[in-house]
Amino acid sequence: MKASELKDLKVEDLQQKVTEMQQEMFNLRFQLYTGHLENTARLSQIKKDVARVKTVLNQKLGA
Repeated sequence: MKASELKDLKVEDLQQKVTEMQQEMFNLRFQLYTGHLENTARLSQIKKDVARVKTVLNQKLGA
């Protein structure tokens, strides 16, 4: 997900996206600790995406 795509979204959509991504990150971590996670790279990718969405959200709220 690119920041340019996120800048077009509304604040409510960004907040919803953060919630969904955090839930996915929880599920991925749970799979990692139980030994069922096959794509470990997805965990670091989702962390970066959450940070990216939060950055854009803070920019929109601060402006």
